[in-house]
Amino acid sequence: MRHTSSLIAMLCAALLALFVSACGGGGGGGSGGSGGSAASNASSSTSTGPTVTNSTPSPQAVAANALRVTVDSGVSNVPNMPFVSLTICAPGTAQCQTIDHVLVDTGSWGVRIFASQLPASMTLPQQKNPSGNPVAECMQFFNGYTWGPVKLADLQIAGEKAASLPVQVIDPDYASLPADCASVGVGRNTPAMLQANGILGIGVFKHDCGANCVTQALPGTYYGCNGTACSSIALAEELQVANPIPYFATDNNGSLLNLPAVSGGAQSVTGELVFGIGTQSNNTLGSAQVIGVSPSTGTFTTVHNSTTYSRSILDSGSTGLFFRSSALPVCASPNSAYYCPASTEQLSAMIQGVNGATSAVNFSVANASAVARSYAGDSALPLLAGPAFVTSSIFDWGLPFFYGRNVYAAIEQQSTPGGVGPYVAY
Repeated sequence: MRHTSSLIAMLCAALLALFVSACGGGGGGGSGGSGGSAASNASSSTSTGPTVTNSTPSPQAVAANALRVTVDSGVSNVPNMPFVSLTICAPGTAQCQTIDHVLVDTGSWGVRIFASQLPASMTLPQQKNPSGNPVAECMQFFNGYTWGPVKLADLQIAGEKAASLPVQVIDPDYASLPADCASVGVGRNTPAMLQANGILGIGVFKHDCGANCVTQALPGTYYGCNGTACSSIALAEELQVANPIPYFATDNNGSLLNLPAVSGGAQSVTGELVFGIGTQSNNTLGSAQVIGVSPSTGTFTTVHNSTTYSRSILDSGSTGLFFRSSALPVCASPNSAYYCPASTEQLSAMIQGVNGATSAVNFSVANASAVARSYAGDSALPLLAGPAFVTSSIFDWGLPFFYGRNVYAAIEQQSTPGGVGPYVAY
C-alpha cells in the first residue's frame, strides 16, 4: 500500500473472474454480477499508466509441474494479487517472450496477454472462423472489458506446454471496437488498467464462453472481422480462448494453489501453483474437502448470517472477500467498496456444494481504513472484505480465503481422485 488517505486509490479490487452471464464456461452462464475495480470508474480507458517492461525472472520451477507464485506490489501497487511468469512462443518456433506479473485467476478460464508485451518480431497466427474471417474477442467484466484478436501460441509454464493454444491478445488498436463491447464499462486494455501484465485463467472450465457461444452469436463476446468491421459470431469451443491446463500432455486435470498463512499483513508472500490433481506426489488431494460446483456456472452456495448466497466462487483473482451484509458497516465514502467494523469481526459461513458436501469456514473482517494505516506498504492483506460490485446472490471468496490453504480447481470432464470435474476443494 502506498496511500493511506483513500482506499480507492490503493485497494483497486480487481474482481476479474466475475463475468457477465453470457461468458460462462462449460455449458451455460457465467459467474455473473461483479467485477472491475474500486478505483476504476474514476479512471479513463485511454490512460496508459506507468511504463511496464518485462524482465527475465529468476528460475521459478520447483518441480516440473510447479512454479512460484508471488503476491507483491505488482504493476500498480494493488494488494492481494498473485502473480506468475509464463512464456509465449510463436507455435513450433523458438521465438518466445517471457511475461512476468501475470495474474493467477482461478475464477476465469483462458490466457490473456497484451500485444504491447510481445516483441514486434513475433508473429502469432490469427485464429479464424469457418468463414475465414479473423476472430476477435470482447471479454467482459462487470464494469470493464478487454478487447483484441484471438491468436494461437505455444504456452510454456513451469515444465508444462500447451501447443497452439487460442489466447486473447489484448490490443485496443485492433480493428474497430464494437459499440456493444465498449458499452460495458472501462477498457482494461493496458497493463496499468488491468493492473497486471496478463491473466492466467485456470478455473474449472475449458473454454471462456463454452456452449453458449457455440449455438448463437452473443453480442459482446466473439466477433468475426472483415477489415476493420467486426460482427458478432457463434464460435465452436475448440476455437475459443482456452484454459491451458486441459491442453497439457500431463498434469491436465486441474491445479493446486498454495499460499502461506498471513497474520494482519505482509510486504510480500511466495507460494506455489501446481498443475494436476493426484498426478504427482506434490498434488495429492489428501483429505481436502471436495465441493461440487454447477457444471454450467461454476458456482456453489454459501450460507452466512442466515443469508444464502447461491452464486458463490473461489476466486484468486479477487483482492478481497466480497459479499453483501447488513451486519457489517460500510466504510465512509470514498471507501465504500469495503467494510469498516469498529474492531475485527470473527465470522463463519457454511459452504455447500452441488454434490451435497458441506464445509464450515471461519474468516475475519477488519476495518479497511485501519488496515490501510497499520499495514501501509504491504501487498498481502488477509482481512479485507466489502460489498463492492457484487449482487445479493454472490459470495466471492477472493484471495484472503487462499492464505494458509491448499486450494484445488478440478476442470470439467477431467477425471481426478476426487471424481470428475468440475469441483473446487480445499
